[in-house]
Amino acid sequence: MVYDPSTLSNINEVQTTHIELNLKVNFDSKTLDGTATLILISIADNVSKVVLDTRNLNVKSVSQAKTPLKFHLSEETACFGKGLHVELDKPLIAGTEFRLEIAYNTTEQSTAVQWLEPSQTVGKKHPYLFTQCQAIHARSLLPCQDTPSIKLTYNANMQVPHPLRALMSAIGVGEEDMVNNKCKLYKFEQKVKIPSYLIALAVGNLKGKEIGPRSTVWTEPEVLEDAAWEFSDTEKFIATGEQLLTPYKWGKYDLLVLPASFPYGGMENPCLTFVTPTLLAGDKSLVDVVAHEASHSWMGNLVTTLNWEHFWLNEGWTVFIERKILGRVHDEKFSDFSAIIAWGQLKDDIDLFGKDNPLTALQPVLKGIDPDDCFSTVPYEKGFNLLYYIQKVVGGPKFFEPYMKAYVEEFAGKAITTDDWKNFLYLFMEKNYGSEKKDALDQIDWNAWLHSPGMPPINNEFDQTLAKACNELAERWDSARKNENFDEFSPKDIENFIAVQKVVFLDRMFECSPLPQSAIIALDKIYNLTSVRNSEIRFRWQKLCLLTEYEPIFPHVVKFVTEQGRMKYVRPLYRMLNGTKNGSDLAKKTFIENRSFYHPIAATMIAKDILNETYK
Repeated sequence: MVYDPSTLSNINEVQTTHIELNLKVNFDSKTLDGTATLILISIADNVSKVVLDTRNLNVKSVSQAKTPLKFHLSEETACFGKGLHVELDKPLIAGTEFRLEIAYNTTEQSTAVQWLEPSQTVGKKHPYLFTQCQAIHARSLLPCQDTPSIKLTYNANMQVPHPLRALMSAIGVGEEDMVNNKCKLYKFEQKVKIPSYLIALAVGNLKGKEIGPRSTVWTEPEVLEDAAWEFSDTEKFIATGEQLLTPYKWGKYDLLVLPASFPYGGMENPCLTFVTPTLLAGDKSLVDVVAHEASHSWMGNLVTTLNWEHFWLNEGWTVFIERKILGRVHDEKFSDFSAIIAWGQLKDDIDLFGKDNPLTALQPVLKGIDPDDCFSTVPYEKGFNLLYYIQKVVGGPKFFEPYMKAYVEEFAGKAITTDDWKNFLYLFMEKNYGSEKKDALDQIDWNAWLHSPGMPPINNEFDQTLAKACNELAERWDSARKNENFDEFSPKDIENFIAVQKVVFLDRMFECSPLPQSAIIALDKIYNLTSVRNSEIRFRWQKLCLLTEYEPIFPHVVKFVTEQGRMKYVRPLYRMLNGTKNGSDLAKKTFIENRSFYHPIAATMIAKDILNETYK
């Protein structure tokens, strides 16, 4: 029996193998309207119905071989939507393949789709839409079995207003046909099986520029040249991933730089990674996010979590491979430095949830819980640290890296659980290296790593070379603040720092906080931090100021949270501004006035954070 607490569909009776979408994009009504045809197969006897996941969809009809079928929608659940119950003409035996054609349209409440007015784009002339289906929002894009346990192929025919372009997490096929003088038809095909959360669509005034042998970057025309320069090293990440693992399977690896409201740093949609414009720092200091998203081509997209309780298999593995890639593209000191930075972020998230909160376990129990409500760095960084620790326990990379490749080869195209992963780890190590590796694995406290809340049970040691100067400078500031004498500091202190060293320096200062406002004033005067463009530095500087309740930073915080919608930045900044003595009203007012700017997922989470709203 397959278990997924986040789906309403009857996945142990029928499974989808292919979806065909025929949709028309209507910006006036803010709807996608058309049909979804599902090819399914019964995996049990006497199957008399199909139950699919939906949320905020208008289902018009369901038919099988052109014969209308009876259907109804169940009562809505708070976060999982409504089950679409379809009565089949006759019971099916196991192994029967059949098709269901569902006529439907999305609604303005469909959380997977954000519709942008021209004023919300860079060019200000054309509307734009993009989708975000992870974790369980595909059900608000189309009726489906919205679970990562089901992997399927899909093709799509998208009719969009001319002169806009459609892009999908698939390969474009055929000619772009004019339907009439107003619309253009784009066709796509994804031949590699994927879970529903990786179905993705974007429509806008989009132009592309080739940046590698298998990569094109797509953006609005106004930022195309900047993006093409910023992401010109993309092929290095993919090629290094191939050296570590298996040949890249998806054909194309394109990037789409989305409008500012995109709520994540990146989304690993196959063939078309979505990225935030906050990565366009002008100096390539933030493009290592692409190493993360490219790593998903193997970890998550090829080998997929069975359900969201095992999400760390997607993200912990991806972070681990990302840092392997960075270690080869840059050096091991750089990748270790990335792990040091992330350890602090993990601690912050666990402090926010509470160290005893069961949602901070690597393998949480999510029955009745929206996966969005437990989103944090835990599956990413606790997962990474577990894999890093295992690598050390089994004797280092020379033993672990052959296993990484074998792991992908073993589970490519499958959805797995933590037990599947662990059993293969033991099998591989004992088969290839003998019983001593099994004995080494037996020494790991698996229960503490996988099921206990809070920080990892082991604090891994990483190379401190790049961190040393950051820590020393922070210690000098911590000492100087006591007598508020800052004459010993100058811009030369950080002139040789790379961007991530400035990040760590500010993280260390945050740990020393709250600082006296005289120290904040001196930091800004000497290092000119308020005017920095790099979003990671900007974010940390504003957090540091808010912790000190430094009110001159308030307008800069408002500017930052209203010019981009990346949840990594906007949620903490809204929470902190809301928590200051004189900033609570400003935080609420700013969010309410700009709510429509944010993606529905982000808006819902911010409203929970500062308005105490529950899911609507």
